[in-house]
Amino acid sequence: MRRRTSKASTTEAPEDLSRQLLNAQEEERGRISRELHDETGQGLMVLGFQLEMLASDGKGQEDKAKIQESLELLDRTIEGLRRTIARLSPRVLEELGLLAGIRREAQVVSRHMGIEGDLQLPEEIQPLSRELEVAIYRSVQEALHNTAKHSHAHRCSVKLDIGTSKVTVQIEDDGIGFSPSTARDRGFGLEGMRERAAALGGSVTVRSGPEKGTRIRLVFPLEPARDINPTTIENSMHRVSAA
Repeated sequence: MRRRTSKASTTEAPEDLSRQLLNAQEEERGRISRELHDETGQGLMVLGFQLEMLASDGKGQEDKAKIQESLELLDRTIEGLRRTIARLSPRVLEELGLLAGIRREAQVVSRHMGIEGDLQLPEEIQPLSRELEVAIYRSVQEALHNTAKHSHAHRCSVKLDIGTSKVTVQIEDDGIGFSPSTARDRGFGLEGMRERAAALGGSVTVRSGPEKGTRIRLVFPLEPARDINPTTIENSMHRVSAA
């Protein structure tokens, strides 16, 4: 009897386990982003200072040209590293909030890809759970990344609507579209969106087709944040690290 009672007390719903694993993944991403910033980023900055010192030491024109070329490559590498760090850990959520994070992602896509963005966001929002904010931000981030990488779109839009019982997010573009049935093989990240939505009791709907653009609609129920078992998170972290 004791064994049965102990086993039943530790049984958790699949949605709770999914939440815990997703939280563990976010923690791991945060750790990796901090290491990239503190170690790799700082090392690249020091390398840049050393190259600048070499360039000012009066070398020949040919050497200076090579050093300048290396500096330009280093600048592009540092900028790419910053984008990677931003994608790994949504610090903007902690520093500025969800709305600012969505605006920044749209600005990055517009600036780097020349895609016209249309943001339909509320001026302010009620406090949301950390899990829900991360799920919304990650979904918008992934969808905009897909738009920039695959769609060849001229315009894209992001709409966020927070009602009394649910949150609706819609990302749409006028690009070349794709077949949702083959999206997993092409690396569109839709599976990750579905996992996040399902873990929070939500859903994802994708409408797309060749030359028909893409519309991704996510719906999340509004509910109080749940307490996560720290022991389960730690175990999940070990599984993520081992993977």
